[in-house]
Amino acid sequence: MEIFLDTANLEDIRRYAFLLDGVTTNPTLLAQEDSRGDWKRVVRTIAEMVKGPVSVEAVGETAGELVAHAEELTSLSPRVVVKIPMTEEGLRATRALSGRGISTNVTLLFSANQAILAAKAGATYASIFVGRLDDIGHDGIAVVKEAVDIYRIQGYSTRLITASVRHPLHVTAAARAGTHAITIPPTVLALMGSHSLTDIGIARFTKDWKRLVG
Repeated sequence: MEIFLDTANLEDIRRYAFLLDGVTTNPTLLAQEDSRGDWKRVVRTIAEMVKGPVSVEAVGETAGELVAHAEELTSLSPRVVVKIPMTEEGLRATRALSGRGISTNVTLLFSANQAILAAKAGATYASIFVGRLDDIGHDGIAVVKEAVDIYRIQGYSTRLITASVRHPLHVTAAARAGTHAITIPPTVLALMGSHSLTDIGIARFTKDWKRLVG
């Protein structure tokens, strides 16, 4: 399972870069970090910090607008994967970009049917937003598992990303469901590595070591 960090914060990316397979961003995350008014600089810097894909969102209402923006985004770095919205025009753009060898991440998926269409359009990645599904009383992880099973049965090459992760339990559940990748906010990644019993154990061993060495 690939682990992406869902952020545009350079400090967080630098902190966790040794663990990461890539980064996912969106306009909201980039806007939060674009203190100099140059979002392109932020994207280029992120691409230099990680070895894997960096998902950046294309914006447009038509397939032509999305393709044009995608070409602008991919000019920033060969690591850029273009996020495309799950709409009919987005699927048209995904098909066109796939034909040009441009990697895509079809985003804002909330059903296995949408995941099927993303794969048929030639998406490199497809992102299911489990947290937002949970928010409206649906089982987001169940949708991930259904899509994973369909991709395996049908032999689709598209890789499924579990997105909109809210807590560490989402991570373990998505891993058990067989997701190909997961994108995790820095706050959740920090929680994954901490446990009160670990802290107690370290404190005890440190105290006893000091006794041993005097």
